[in-house]
Amino acid sequence: MVKPSYGDLPPKEAESAVLTDAGSRQGPPAGIPDIEAPALKKASASYLTLISLANFGVAMAFIVPMSYSLAVRISQLAPGHEELLGYVTGTAQFISIAASPLVGVWSDRFRSRLGRRTPFMIGGALLGILGLLGISLAPSVLLIGLGWVFGLFGWAAAGQAILNLQADRIPEEQRGKISAFSGLSAQIAPVLGIGIAYAVSSSTLLVFLVPGLVGLALVALFSLVKREGSSAGLVHNSTVTVKALLTSYTFSPRKHPDFGWNWLGRFIFFMGLYFNTTFGSFFYAQRLGLPIKEVAGTVALIGMLGIVAATAGALTGGFLSDKLRRRRLFAFLGGLLFLAGGITEAYAHSFITLLVGALIMQCAIALFSAVDQAIIFAVLPDRAQAGRYLAVVGFAQRIPSAIAPLLAPFIIVLGAAGGEKNYTALYLTGAALALLGSLIILLKIKSVR
Repeated sequence: MVKPSYGDLPPKEAESAVLTDAGSRQGPPAGIPDIEAPALKKASASYLTLISLANFGVAMAFIVPMSYSLAVRISQLAPGHEELLGYVTGTAQFISIAASPLVGVWSDRFRSRLGRRTPFMIGGALLGILGLLGISLAPSVLLIGLGWVFGLFGWAAAGQAILNLQADRIPEEQRGKISAFSGLSAQIAPVLGIGIAYAVSSSTLLVFLVPGLVGLALVALFSLVKREGSSAGLVHNSTVTVKALLTSYTFSPRKHPDFGWNWLGRFIFFMGLYFNTTFGSFFYAQRLGLPIKEVAGTVALIGMLGIVAATAGALTGGFLSDKLRRRRLFAFLGGLLFLAGGITEAYAHSFITLLVGALIMQCAIALFSAVDQAIIFAVLPDRAQAGRYLAVVGFAQRIPSAIAPLLAPFIIVLGAAGGEKNYTALYLTGAALALLGSLIILLKIKSVR
């Protein structure tokens, strides 16, 4: 007897059939995979807008602490010990990185009326809020670190769920656009977030809590208005073996070479990026002769002006790469621009020069991020397991975000004199790495133009 494909049944009948067969946890009928990818169809403008806003909220919630408020909090409890920022952010990143493939596998196989991804968006945002609250009230650097472990893990899970939904739902012809919007929102969010944090800087609690509440509100808005739908018709077997968990951390570069080369190029690019951003507040404070607590206004001003540059980079890369059907060239242009911006900032000692370098770099980051995300969607080994493979892709960004803060303290003390850190060496190193990463993507990926 040939059993019908559940994908051919109406949603309620499919759910009933799956629950009947899978209720015993014996697996799906023959010929039906454990997990099926949802159908790709053109997304509406409102869907693209709301998912971009959700991504914006998550970016604001976790990038503001990384780029500003954690540095302020640590300087309050341990003044003069800038290296503690690297230890706090690096440790939290390592823990979050280790758990992300497990979250990805769980998300791929999650059966609920809300869908596979929505529970992780909402749950992650709530956990992130609790972590930020803990940091604002922590009496020691150790407890700040513990709070950031929970905060980063929560917001990372929410952001990963949003990215998974993009792989689930967005067709090839719109991937440049959604990647552009995502990259742009990630550029704008910390700028506006730091501005908000500066406006409420008299209250440590609000500095952390307000960006987090914005993130939670936008995630909830998207989840409620654009419901994902039940995942019972997509997930036919919720059993996860130990082997599946272990293999979720790996992929075969031999079987999937383009996925592997993109991973490597992305890893090297983001290593350069995090060299040039992790200590941004301290860098601006040194070059402009300002106390660390007063640098937020300068960072926010440079960031606000940089929104125009980021918008140009993201939209140019995303829309033109969709129109011209070419991705790799635009990724390389992002690396070249990053090199130019990094060199400019490395030798900058005035506000104007810092501004020029920052504008170039924000354009570069937005351009590269928009195009590379579209490349990622194109080279995924299995779209039905987007959660698993995008978690592995996340390693290429998140491992650098953990390693760079731990390596940067060694670079900034090389040749340092008079108590000033050697940020010139740090920014030049970052710029060179970013160019190398984009060059790998240009020369090695073959299946994407």
